[in-house]
Amino acid sequence: MTTQALKSKTVVSVDWAPLLGRIGLALVFLWSGYTKFAYPAANIGYMQAYGMPAADILIWPAALVEVIGGAMLVLGWKTRWAVLALIAFTIPATFIFHAYWGVPADQVLNQQIHFMKNLAILGGLLSVFAHDRP
Repeated sequence: MTTQALKSKTVVSVDWAPLLGRIGLALVFLWSGYTKFAYPAANIGYMQAYGMPAADILIWPAALVEVIGGAMLVLGWKTRWAVLALIAFTIPATFIFHAYWGVPADQVLNQQIHFMKNLAILGGLLSVFAHDRP
């Protein structure tokens, strides 16, 4: 195979990478937003357990940000705006719900994993922001 043929095959396969990356990131938010709509009582209870005031009200904008931002990310429509909204949502959620330094010892590892997972998601969102064509 010639060098040019290898380059063109690589370009074709890489063209799918941004879409697949956006879908992978979006699925986390779409699923989480869906569960807030499908099981509001359980999610409100979870939020209240972490001291969230007005959880019965805040659940709805949180669900909307996740579902709409996730859908925009998948579709590649206004991607940078979607990413900024999802980042603004993810940062406080990470520090409120996954503060592993303040939980009982038996919960530290689980919360630390979730905290690090959210940092990885933030990294992915920043990568989409940096490489999206405005």
